[in-house]
Amino acid sequence: MSRRLRRFWAVSRRQWRRSLQFRVVGITLSLSAALVLAFAYTVASLISNGVLQSKIDQSAKMVDSGASYAMRELTGFTQADDPSLPLSLKNVVTQLYASVNDAQAEVIMLRRSGNLQANWPKARDGDVMDDPQVSGIRALVVGSKSGTYQQIATLDIGAGLQKYLVMGTAVPVGPLPVELYYIIPLDSEDELVQFTGAVVTGTGIALVALLALIAAMMTRLVVTPVRVAARTAQRLSAGLLDQRMVVRGEDDLARLAAAFNQMAANLQRQIVRLEEMSRLQRRFTSDVSHELRTPLTTVRMAADLLFSSRDDFDPAAARSAELLQAELDRFEGLLTDLLEISRFDAGFAALDAEPTDLVPVVRRVADQLLSLAERCKVELKVVVPDTEVIAEVDPRRVERVLRNLVGNAVEHGEGKPVVVTLAADGSAVAVTVRDHGVGLKVGEEKLVFNRFWRADPSRARQTGGTGLGLSISLEDARLHGGWLEAWGAPGKGAQFRLTLPARSGDRLVSSPLRLVPDDARADEAALIGETS
Repeated sequence: MSRRLRRFWAVSRRQWRRSLQFRVVGITLSLSAALVLAFAYTVASLISNGVLQSKIDQSAKMVDSGASYAMRELTGFTQADDPSLPLSLKNVVTQLYASVNDAQAEVIMLRRSGNLQANWPKARDGDVMDDPQVSGIRALVVGSKSGTYQQIATLDIGAGLQKYLVMGTAVPVGPLPVELYYIIPLDSEDELVQFTGAVVTGTGIALVALLALIAAMMTRLVVTPVRVAARTAQRLSAGLLDQRMVVRGEDDLARLAAAFNQMAANLQRQIVRLEEMSRLQRRFTSDVSHELRTPLTTVRMAADLLFSSRDDFDPAAARSAELLQAELDRFEGLLTDLLEISRFDAGFAALDAEPTDLVPVVRRVADQLLSLAERCKVELKVVVPDTEVIAEVDPRRVERVLRNLVGNAVEHGEGKPVVVTLAADGSAVAVTVRDHGVGLKVGEEKLVFNRFWRADPSRARQTGGTGLGLSISLEDARLHGGWLEAWGAPGKGAQFRLTLPARSGDRLVSSPLRLVPDDARADEAALIGETS
């Protein structure tokens, strides 16, 4: 049972969060139930009190009339032990009972024998006054000489337990007054009150249900267009730009639908225009890159001829031939990067994944950049496992990514060591490139992957990069389903981490290597310790 309640509670909470109609109906139901409950209680109380007070007033008149009759009939008795008093009491009770229009009512007269001691001569079921429930009214009547008292009690006077109105008064007869009690059943009044309560409760339940139904219907009129708008917006976000809402009428919801359609049309025009501009831009980049290949080849041939003959030139011409060769290399690299970026933008980049041992790939990249490290006076360290590290990757793309990362680390290493680390676990492989150079400022770890972004444009470079290397590297990592992340701190260097799934198509959940270097974590812990 508790499991069902928990499930019901969980479903209700989920509906409360997700459904506006459910919340409106729930709030309406709660408030109307509280209002109807208060109204029903007030009405039932007023009716119950009115019926009871009417019965009390009617019974009080009957008791006063009976007390007057008893006093007239018993006026001649002056002694409490008069032997004819019991018979007279019985006759008076009989006459009073005959005047009551209820067969289940009782009339009892009791004669006192002391201050608070009652002598219980059986007039008509006088032993019912021994019940503890009527001891309160008995004490009031005994302690008074006049006045009428009342009490409601549940008694059994021969017809089972029922609710009765007990009314009593003292009848002065000689030196010792006589107690007169009327025990009047309240079954008809109780049935009337119960019937009234049932009618009010049923009416309240029906009213609450009707209010909930009205709230649900009215809310549905408002929620349905909102849901339609949400579904249409989801289709628009999925690329179905021709989706529109149906406009009905001229009310606020119709104006909302019309405004939504206008917004969707404007978005469609803007997106189509941007897509066309992007297509033209990609086409322009691709065309220009391809068209420049032919003149670049011609210029390259002439430059190679001049470069090979530079020893025959004077020093100024020889230096010009060397600069021409270097700039052509950079220009050719830029064209290659632009073509690669255009393929990524057009969605034509393909992954040629195959099982590859990454240990020789990392070592080969380090060997290729060793001459650059020597020119920059940077010690290049490679940390790889002793065993093979096999992963399903595109070796050409992975080597290009590592070449960009290691080349940037050497360029920005400030003459300090650069460490390349390779590690693997059962589901992923990772390579980190750590330098101890100028580092990155807060927020630059995301900007470094933007196209043509440079942390310090005035900084001199040894290799003359194109500004597209890290952008292409990020796209290569994403093409593998992997991650390319950066960490850096001013004056503490930077670390880039490439994480790839060991099996092509698998989803990454973790990396074998930390993004934040251990030495940087130790420095932060020491700084926190000094501060505290």
